[in-house]
Amino acid sequence: MALVAALVVSISLGAADVPILTVAKTLLGWEVPRRHEVIILNIRLPQALAGMVAGAGLAVSGAVMQSILRNPLGSPFTLGISHAAAFGAALSVMLFGTGAMSSTSVGAVTITSPMLTLTASLFSSMLAAGVIVLISRVRGATPEVMVLTGVALGALFTAGTMFLQYFADDVQLAAMVFWTFGDAARATWPHLGVMAVGCLAGAVFFICNAWNYNAMDAGDETAKGLGVRVERVRVLGMFLASLLTAVIIAFLGIIGFVGLVVPHMVRRIIGSDQRFLLPASVFLGALLLLVSDTVARLILAPNVLPVSVLTAFMGAPVFIYLIIRGQRR
Repeated sequence: MALVAALVVSISLGAADVPILTVAKTLLGWEVPRRHEVIILNIRLPQALAGMVAGAGLAVSGAVMQSILRNPLGSPFTLGISHAAAFGAALSVMLFGTGAMSSTSVGAVTITSPMLTLTASLFSSMLAAGVIVLISRVRGATPEVMVLTGVALGALFTAGTMFLQYFADDVQLAAMVFWTFGDAARATWPHLGVMAVGCLAGAVFFICNAWNYNAMDAGDETAKGLGVRVERVRVLGMFLASLLTAVIIAFLGIIGFVGLVVPHMVRRIIGSDQRFLLPASVFLGALLLLVSDTVARLILAPNVLPVSVLTAFMGAPVFIYLIIRGQRR
């Protein structure tokens, strides 16, 4: 109910306020003034749904990464996967011309070939995920080592993106820089469909494997003793979490801290049982990013702030608070 209420309120707020009753009528298929119908169905509803889907996908991906790597700092952002996917997208903009400047209502950048951009992002994120999985299999590797590996990968792919930007022309450079600001307003209905299918499939798979993740939380040896094929579960989990992250980033840009903070918030509320943690992360991630996107749209009105800026400002202090609270306990 909270998610539905937040969705309706989010759609109603903006540069041109729309009555909540009008939003409800539109969503139910009732007739409303044409002006309001266009604002709701063509602009705000895709943006709100994209925020929900992206938040859910990033949150469940972060929860799975933290479990299979037994690393409380695991997330698509901190492990460098987001930066790797962004490098792949920038590479497609540079080499294949998939990014172009525009002056539409959804932003200054249009991805002219989403599937090519998605493929490039996926390849780069898979490369980063493969390195992290390899490190995780090294005997005696600690969570700190894996986090440092992610930091190094993030720096490497960021350097690669800067290299491409240095040699890009004006239009390509503007497209690359603007694209890195994660913004749910860029999503169109076809983009939203691809993200929703990927998020739904990934979430269902992860939830169905919750028992395996619970066993792995107790240690690899314990999980193997319970019949879990640890290496297969770890590699497949990293692959699908990276794939889901790549799909979201390819369409919306980098949105950090959601995959890192949300699973920890959920653990504080309901505990670490993956059977409940994963579904709760999906819903809380969707709610958090939806609310964040709404606030970002209003906080500097009439200027619109990309949601990634707000999540970074909120995510860092919230995560530090969670760390301090955990140490006190």
